[in-house]
Amino acid sequence: MKTISCRYIVLAMCATVLAFYGSAKSIYFAGSSDNDLYRLLKAENFDIALFSDPASAIENASKGSGVIISASGYPSQSNVITEALLHKAAGKGLRVYAEYVSAYPGVDIADTCFIGTIERGVVSSEFFRPELNPMALFGHNDCHIFPAVIDRPLLSFARVAGFDNATFDLTDTEVYPLLWRKGNWLIAQSCMTDFVTARQEPLDAWQNIWIGIIRWLCKDKSIGFSKWPSDPHPAFPVDAVITAADRRNAISKGAEWIGKARLLLHPSWRDTLLAYQGDGGTPWGPAVNKDFILGNGSHGVLEGHGSSIDTRGRQNYRYWLRADVQGEVAFLMASAAKATGRKEFADISENVLDYLFYSGDFIRGSKKDQAADSYGLIGWAQTHDHVYYNDDNARCILGAIGASALMDNRRWDKFIVDNIMANFSLSSRYGFLPDRFEEPQLAENGRAHYADSELILPHPHFVSWMWACYLWLYDKTGYRPLLDKAKTAIAKTMEAYPDKWQWTNGIQQERARMILPLAWLVRVDDTPPHRQWLDKVAGKLLENQDECGAIREELGGDGLGLFGKATSNRDYGVREAPLISKNGDPVADMLYTCNFAFFALNEALHATGDSRYKEAVGRLGDFLVKIQAESETHPDIDGAWMRAFDYQRWDYWASNADHGWGAWSTLSGWIQSWIVGTLALVDRDTSFWEMTSGYDVTPHMESALRRLSPDKKNSSAHFQQRTED
Repeated sequence: MKTISCRYIVLAMCATVLAFYGSAKSIYFAGSSDNDLYRLLKAENFDIALFSDPASAIENASKGSGVIISASGYPSQSNVITEALLHKAAGKGLRVYAEYVSAYPGVDIADTCFIGTIERGVVSSEFFRPELNPMALFGHNDCHIFPAVIDRPLLSFARVAGFDNATFDLTDTEVYPLLWRKGNWLIAQSCMTDFVTARQEPLDAWQNIWIGIIRWLCKDKSIGFSKWPSDPHPAFPVDAVITAADRRNAISKGAEWIGKARLLLHPSWRDTLLAYQGDGGTPWGPAVNKDFILGNGSHGVLEGHGSSIDTRGRQNYRYWLRADVQGEVAFLMASAAKATGRKEFADISENVLDYLFYSGDFIRGSKKDQAADSYGLIGWAQTHDHVYYNDDNARCILGAIGASALMDNRRWDKFIVDNIMANFSLSSRYGFLPDRFEEPQLAENGRAHYADSELILPHPHFVSWMWACYLWLYDKTGYRPLLDKAKTAIAKTMEAYPDKWQWTNGIQQERARMILPLAWLVRVDDTPPHRQWLDKVAGKLLENQDECGAIREELGGDGLGLFGKATSNRDYGVREAPLISKNGDPVADMLYTCNFAFFALNEALHATGDSRYKEAVGRLGDFLVKIQAESETHPDIDGAWMRAFDYQRWDYWASNADHGWGAWSTLSGWIQSWIVGTLALVDRDTSFWEMTSGYDVTPHMESALRRLSPDKKNSSAHFQQRTED
């Protein structure tokens, strides 16, 4: 008789043991087949048995196997762990993960949930090493959590500052245990198996959390996942080669998003808008009802999404009508119409401009009175038509100029000229306007108060694009004071660079905003010093351009930031804020930097022909096409660009400290418009300057100059005459 080798004896014994105790990848799952974790485990070929309730799963589980008790009724229904369940599981040597637990024998758990808003998950143990170190951060959207008294949780939930690690640890903040272990049980105080549905980020952190839990559950340290599902996701991987067809598709999808997100107001649901908009202080509400009639632009465009995401992965909306958004969206839609030939996009653009300048609430009262000092200004928002930001006026007007040129429709030219000249007439001797002023101030002080002041404000985010408007109008009319004042303001700002520049959420956005007036200054006054200024600012910005095309954010000097990084855990989430915690964090910002830099660098390229700008524009454009959001389950996100992107993770992740415009916010104007509009310009190998080169506004300029002549009340002497080149 042949001898049986030891190898086969061992294998036979292992098979017998696994048959009795369960396979290493054998899991008994209490919950629904729609559960994200259940779907993942099935896709990864785990031997998984599904049961409707925890008792059945534990009753049927093989000895020594793993059991998952999911939160099927989350957030309305929790799980209660009884002595009977503990006893039954212990008798079979089971390892159990249970979530959203409101009762566990011997543990003090609160009766009611705490619902997180700005809090995040924090790794608070060694359990997940080496993949996740203590103090690593992860998001937990709309977290409903039962507070429990636990000494050493594996994961915690707290309000903490930081980008991917808790900068100040868990000090000076309320800490809620999120995941803890007792014997052979892992208990989560909230739901963690809904990572796809609730859009939990960052993906790598959540993948590693679940690798750690499943390895423990199955007693197998070799377990991993071949892929990790997510929705939304970037349109392309980092190494994709972007074609002209891809860029045109991004343009089309970017314009279609305005409709898919239902941002075009229809009068049939105006009451809903007004209810959420209120006084404009907290204009937040749920997604626009999918049954609401979609408008055509003639009643305005909403801003977009906030950064809050609920348990179903839905983002809140910002129900507010702002003037700058109207002008910018008009440019977006006209650009898409030109690129795609789709007339419906042009129709929306035209309707939006009519709403902005005629039927909306942005130009009314004194702004229509030619004798008033506020004549020609555009109110900030429907709720704040008495508030003026010159930067918002500039973006609104540039959008209107671009749309008018693209559609070859000039019926809004008077408003364009009057607005530029209104801001010009209020700027200081050195060309600066306050970042914001209001109608009562203007009425009390009069135009001369501002025009004769010696205000200098080296803060490009707030002031520089109006100088670009001056230069554009100078080129079209030859009115020399526009050039002189823009040159003076730019010179003063460059004298202050970099040590005295004020910054808003980061210094990169200030550089990005300054490039446009510098590029257009080269257009109208091409001198070596002016080119050097452009090279200096653009060159520094591009030092932070990653190989993938992203422009990395950077904090500016101490004491000069309007909204700097959080200085403590308590300081997190209380105001506007950067997306990064420290310089070097691999984050790109589509709201403040990449969007405006893309547009401005393209203008610099065509003004100078510099190959460095050509390369930068190409890489940045490809990056933006790649990170455009795609979603199968959230059509209101499909085609949008979210504010933040971690280009090392290739994932939508950053510090979400900004209480108004966090990491996952969208914006139909600031973000969507300048990205789509610039993609369309790049596709045609042209610039905004060249596209609008034939613009003739001379009759409207003559009218504006007559209105601003010295015989008018509160006019200033330097508007006495037009000086030709």
